[in-house]
Amino acid sequence: MTLYRHVQFEVPWFPGEKRQIWSIEAKVEFDAKGESVEAVLALPLTQRGYTRIHESTASLAYGLSFVNDQDNPRAIWTKRTADGHQEMYYKVDFLVDPKAADIYQPKMPDTPFTEYPEPYFTAANHLSKQAEEVSADAYSFTRELIKALTGDTASKSQNTGLILDYKPKNRLVVDLLNNADVPARIVRGLQLEDGRRRQGITEYIQVFKDENDWQIFDLATGIQGRPDNTLLWEYNGNSLLEVVGGKDSQVTFSMLLVEQSAQSAVAPKISEADFLNFSIDSLPLEEQALFKGILLIPIGVLIVVLLRVLVGLKTSGTFMPVLIAMAFMQTSLMTGLIGFLLVVGTGLVIRGYLSHLNLLLVSRISAVIITVIGIISIFSVMSFKVGLTEGLKITFFPMIILSWTIERMSVLWEEEGPKEVVMQGGGSLLVAVLAFLAMNNEYVRHLTFNFMGIQFIVLGVILILGNYTGYRLLELRRFKPLADKEG
Repeated sequence: MTLYRHVQFEVPWFPGEKRQIWSIEAKVEFDAKGESVEAVLALPLTQRGYTRIHESTASLAYGLSFVNDQDNPRAIWTKRTADGHQEMYYKVDFLVDPKAADIYQPKMPDTPFTEYPEPYFTAANHLSKQAEEVSADAYSFTRELIKALTGDTASKSQNTGLILDYKPKNRLVVDLLNNADVPARIVRGLQLEDGRRRQGITEYIQVFKDENDWQIFDLATGIQGRPDNTLLWEYNGNSLLEVVGGKDSQVTFSMLLVEQSAQSAVAPKISEADFLNFSIDSLPLEEQALFKGILLIPIGVLIVVLLRVLVGLKTSGTFMPVLIAMAFMQTSLMTGLIGFLLVVGTGLVIRGYLSHLNLLLVSRISAVIITVIGIISIFSVMSFKVGLTEGLKITFFPMIILSWTIERMSVLWEEEGPKEVVMQGGGSLLVAVLAFLAMNNEYVRHLTFNFMGIQFIVLGVILILGNYTGYRLLELRRFKPLADKEG
């Protein structure tokens, strides 16, 4: 589960890791004609190398709707009446994600035959036959065709110069490929460069071998494959921008590369519904805050097991130190230690008086509970009056547990003496402090909250320790006389 969360959703192992995010803003501009307006902008989706994590828009008094169609995702702005220059903005954030893959599969276009008037038709056929003779498949044919229309090669051919005067290069390449029964169309991508403003879109040729095999070709160089740092914005051969009720429309792009904490950057991926994605992030924030503390308890329990089973420390109550450590996390360590000693010390004095009354157990415990509440209330009021606001945090201590601790220590004092009270009380505080240090560690908090599998790992370690039957570390003191005798 832990590895799956890290690999599939890129949840980082360490807190504080950073991820790169491309923040891209598309600015749509046009002049409205004083009638109803509809502006449709093609939108990009998650694709190879980039995961879309957030999008937003800004426009003045326009209605807005998103069409989340994988074949043609788009944003549609509408207004009953508009006049003059209009501007609207679309902003999208893409996480740089090497594991991201295309979530769309473009549909293979038809191959309509396009006839040109003479002499352009003859020139186009001659150019196409030359490229076909030195090619082996659709992709190599495309490369040779673009090469014949580019640079020095183009300047040496009269046919090339003639046909380029008739039609732009991008449309010409698509027509020649379709005439040769090679499915092709124009798609549009955005060259990502940090800090660029008012950048235009770049057109590429998308060529299909079959429905599941397609490639992108650079019109300027004929290079096959999607260029590095290129985001395909429109990949189905549809219009980038369509405006009804306006003229002189255009789209320009601004972009910025920013770094963000990995936890925040991958949050949209983490929240995806998945059978194996056992994540606290899917819960409401109130429950998340609750579980953030609860999931640390197994770490405190592990510390108790280690110190009791392997070291042999004695504590007042098996898991009382874990609850005290949880209180320390709310109060801070120093404030918690002072508060704990004050409450328990005062409670022991009062409990000593109650023992002379020969009360029944239930009544005695009830009296101790009320006494503990009174002690905490008095200390809180006194600390507030003298300006020590830290003293108010003493209320985070578990009052029932403190009451039982006072009762157990009092009985222990009567039966075993003060030495045993100091040993168990000191052991409890030592275990509570060590548990607090482990539970309050930033790395531990990050792992327990983000990887549910850690709970099973801790459980496995505890089950292994549960089979330990050897000597505890503190028991080895019994063999010291033997060691001295041999010496």
